[in-house]
Amino acid sequence: MNTSRLETQRLTLVAATLPMLRAELARPEEFARLLGAEVAAPWPPPLNDEQSNRWMIRLLEEDPEIGNWGMWYFLLREGPTGGPLAIGNGGYKGKPSADGTVEIGYSVVEAYQRKGLATEGARGLIDRALRDPAVTRVIAETFPDLTPSIRVLEKNGFLRIEESGSEPGVIRFELKRP
Repeated sequence: MNTSRLETQRLTLVAATLPMLRAELARPEEFARLLGAEVAAPWPPPLNDEQSNRWMIRLLEEDPEIGNWGMWYFLLREGPTGGPLAIGNGGYKGKPSADGTVEIGYSVVEAYQRKGLATEGARGLIDRALRDPAVTRVIAETFPDLTPSIRVLEKNGFLRIEESGSEPGVIRFELKRP
């Protein structure tokens, strides 16, 4: 499973490459060119910053075999000017674990929130993960005060679990393979 594009109803999800991630940090025009899309402002989406970008760069540098188990950009196929518009990102925190768990995350710029786009982008990532026979469950974490993020998970069939999150204050959700 090495497709670098996913299609949903309104979005094209594009797998991040090292050149894209590096351009995103310092060369906005090159970043847009590599994506083949305009980029919504302000960029990056909430809870994404230089530190998270550099984390993803390290992940891809350390494991060139990671394939598309990294970040994906969410492109609205028909932005305000008629062409594609980068409105968010999401992805996986690496390959599935030995027990078949993969973790997703997602974020959409504020102007495109509350339109079902985060739910749709997350659904594309979930569907892709569950097509892989190695994946038995998908997990996600969020903060308890991020009600819209919790709704994205609930709309995609996730249930809150008691398992500890990766950092203090986060809550964890899971979706098991049917």
